[in-house]
Amino acid sequence: MDKKEQQPQPPTTAFPHDHHHISPSTTCINCGGPTTYPTPPPSSNPTYIPIRFPAVNLPMNPTNTKEAIMRTPVPQSQKVAPLEPPYNFQTPVKIISNQNDIAQFHSSSTLANFLGFVVSLSESIKSHKLSDPCHASPVVSTIVDVIEKLITFVDEIPPAPQAARYGNVAYRSWHERMSSDAESFMLLLLPADLRNAAIELVPYFTDSFGNSSRIDYGTGHETNFAAWLYCLARLQIVKEEDYQALVSTVFVKYLELMRKLQLTYSLEPAGSHGVWGLDDYHFLPFIFGSSQLIDHKYMKPKSIHNEDILENFASEYLYLSCIVFIKKVKKGLFAEHSPMLDDISGVPTFNKVNSGLLKMYKVEVMQKVPIMQHFLFGAIIK
Repeated sequence: MDKKEQQPQPPTTAFPHDHHHISPSTTCINCGGPTTYPTPPPSSNPTYIPIRFPAVNLPMNPTNTKEAIMRTPVPQSQKVAPLEPPYNFQTPVKIISNQNDIAQFHSSSTLANFLGFVVSLSESIKSHKLSDPCHASPVVSTIVDVIEKLITFVDEIPPAPQAARYGNVAYRSWHERMSSDAESFMLLLLPADLRNAAIELVPYFTDSFGNSSRIDYGTGHETNFAAWLYCLARLQIVKEEDYQALVSTVFVKYLELMRKLQLTYSLEPAGSHGVWGLDDYHFLPFIFGSSQLIDHKYMKPKSIHNEDILENFASEYLYLSCIVFIKKVKKGLFAEHSPMLDDISGVPTFNKVNSGLLKMYKVEVMQKVPIMQHFLFGAIIK
């Protein structure tokens, strides 16, 4: 953004306050700052796309990110490529450290297949309520039972008394207990000939619930949960007929656990764009939730502003559930604390919302070095 396009920003003060001005002046009583700003002159750069002021951890030129999303093809569903024997399971490791690694990853069949799996999950729940009957194999029930167990751990490990806004240290005790039981949880899912796969599954699983050192959680951890499910699909432990149940029961239960962890232990949002991002913690429930609402007879993207709809249908639709949770934990006007979601509510159909979010997930999550530098690669995800 050049100097012509920069708008003056109000001066920062120790306490938030409303700007009051003394007529006819445009000076704030509280801070002495201006209460009105001149309209910027027309841009000298015809390709400039106006966007809101970026968060500090966005790329230097956020316009490029927006253009990248617009130009990215919508990811398409793919059948998961099954892992063929002989197996050579190994402890997965971090490989990505720079943008060149990201470029190599994005030209690989690995990423295409993983994103294809995410799209397949999204399509499996298309136009379905969460309560709609669907096939659920015993392994789906086992996964739900495991997550239920992790929820009981939260009840048994209360938050420690502390004044800090974020990062309750009791979360580390929860994380340690979860990690110590992780291998036994994996063995509940694995047949005898695949028991050695636990060495790969455990790291994806334990990384799905946040980082115990930083006491934070974000879209990278959520992506690890999707990667863990993808590993189970490659091992053919979960199959295509399970996909709808993976979203409507497994992912919903995972979301319940993560919200409980966020509220109980005040997890820091990991890598959040703050007010300029989609959500402080999650991305996938917006993808799955928008798919649920495709071709709905009554609900449109703007329906998120209807309190009656939110109250009556949040339990059936993930997208609405996310909006309700955000309104519960954030104060003030929705358009101010969640401007991107507010903008999305102006999109005419949920079909367009879903395709846009899939493109955004590829660019904003899977192409970001700060997120993907923690992603693991082994024999299942090469």
